[in-house]
Amino acid sequence: MKRAGRVHGFASRPHCLSLRGQAAAHGGVFSDLHSSAQPRIIGVPVLLAIYRSTALDSSPAKPWKLAEVAYSFVKQQHYEVAVLPLGATEPHNLHLPYGTDTFEADHLSDEVCRAAWQQGARVVLLPTIPYGTETNQMAFPLAMNLNPSTLHLVIRDLVDSLAQHGIRKLVLFNSHGGNDFKPLLRELYGRTPVQLFLFNWYHAVRDVYHEIFEHADDHGGEAETSLLLAWHPELVVRRPDGTLAADEGATRLTRFEAVNRGWVNITRPWHLLTTNSGAGNPHAATAEKGRRLAAAVVERLAAFLVELSNAPLDERFPF
Repeated sequence: MKRAGRVHGFASRPHCLSLRGQAAAHGGVFSDLHSSAQPRIIGVPVLLAIYRSTALDSSPAKPWKLAEVAYSFVKQQHYEVAVLPLGATEPHNLHLPYGTDTFEADHLSDEVCRAAWQQGARVVLLPTIPYGTETNQMAFPLAMNLNPSTLHLVIRDLVDSLAQHGIRKLVLFNSHGGNDFKPLLRELYGRTPVQLFLFNWYHAVRDVYHEIFEHADDHGGEAETSLLLAWHPELVVRRPDGTLAADEGATRLTRFEAVNRGWVNITRPWHLLTTNSGAGNPHAATAEKGRRLAAAVVERLAAFLVELSNAPLDERFPF
């Protein structure tokens, strides 16, 4: 799918000892404006000691997220599973930002890894790739394309990096329907020690989709709009009356019945298929629906990551 606040709250970061308390521990005293005593000033060595002890004692807020942790933390970890989120840069009707797929990949993969980490999974979340295959959307300005062959080469290099670092399990967390990674999995099978898994998150919730939403969503419709309303309502464009600044997301049929029925597949030229790039009516979207959808994704993939992290890599893996 070219598819509160947060679904699950994060554990609060442990509070460090106040500077006043730490200064006392190091033999120094802060100036006290409310005290009648002569104020005393902490010396530079004491301040440095406080800084160093605080830096060493503090743990990262998101220990699963590679972009937010330091080498001092990473070198002590033994990661079992890497997760690579994949987004896109493209229009989503008239009301959603070009980064919609990337926001979805960022938020959903972060929530999934958080839940898995808290259940003991040794998982590391890699930075999101914000570009995908857009060959059929290039009639829209600033749709930014990476050809499938180019994207596959980038992922192959990252797979090689993981292999060198001793991580043997990788989940491709895909948020863009224009990306097709199954051929890549077939090509790399047996050529790398890294075991690859593909998670198209919008496929994983098909069975519960119509319990949440009124309208089907192919691109920029009710589901994707609901997710953005949950995470970034300030980026969703509205008219002065408060309604979404979007068309109805109607799509056109081709002249071939076999294509319209799904018997024959084509690459759909998006500027001919849609009016303003949207495919699916977004107007019934709500933030609550977005939170429910995200919760379903988190529940299903987090459990898998825990299993994958604990699974031994023997000769019969993954069976």
